[in-house]
Amino acid sequence: MGRKFFVGGNWKCNGTTDQVDKIVKILNEGQVPSPDVVEVVVSPPYVFLPVVKSQLRPEFQVAAQNCWVKKGGAFTGEISAEMLVNLGVPSVILGHSERRSLLGESSEFVGDKVAYALAQGLKVIACVGETLEQRESGSTMDVVSAQTKAIAERIKDWTNVVIAYEPVWAIGTGKVATPAQAQEVHAVLRDWLKTNVSPEVAESTRIIYGGSVTAANCKELAGQPDLDGFLVGGASLKLEFIDIINSATVKSA
Repeated sequence: MGRKFFVGGNWKCNGTTDQVDKIVKILNEGQVPSPDVVEVVVSPPYVFLPVVKSQLRPEFQVAAQNCWVKKGGAFTGEISAEMLVNLGVPSVILGHSERRSLLGESSEFVGDKVAYALAQGLKVIACVGETLEQRESGSTMDVVSAQTKAIAERIKDWTNVVIAYEPVWAIGTGKVATPAQAQEVHAVLRDWLKTNVSPEVAESTRIIYGGSVTAANCKELAGQPDLDGFLVGGASLKLEFIDIINSATVKSA
């Protein structure tokens, strides 16, 4: 068995109760491959996590969009990993570029978050990626390697980690890394893991792509050998998310 395809839907700061009901209905009624073929995780805003978890078909899971770097306490506005575990939320997205850029989260801070969340029993979707300026200056590989290194220095067990490569210049812009560009970075990340962690971790860790993934481009992207799925933004709020989930059949064919 190879790496199971993984499709995550990051709803970001979107949704009302009516909109959430509609999205859940789309997900529950969608014809998708079996859980043996694809793992599906959706990430609604915190306030909707319990309702989505309770209404969503059982083979789909939920993830939080962030959590605090240590145990709860006097940290107004934050949510602790322990709270997520208590609610039965199995996964969390950490290090998303929007938090890195808008809230100033450093790679070291993200690494600490990943380590703490894993220690509490959460699965982690850990995001890495470069800005347009970094890509144009030729430093893409240095940037994503350094971001991955900050995580690798703080954890030993990669079993519950999925790496999401998200070129910042392609998030919500309509621009997409070409399949060749995505594959190039994914291959470098896998090689980095092989050299700096272990060949076994490199082989087993799923590296997924995020950045304006749509029904129109998902199959070609899914066909790349080192691309193990997607972290989907805007399209995860629409019917086309079902088509993106179904692109997993490219790998299982």
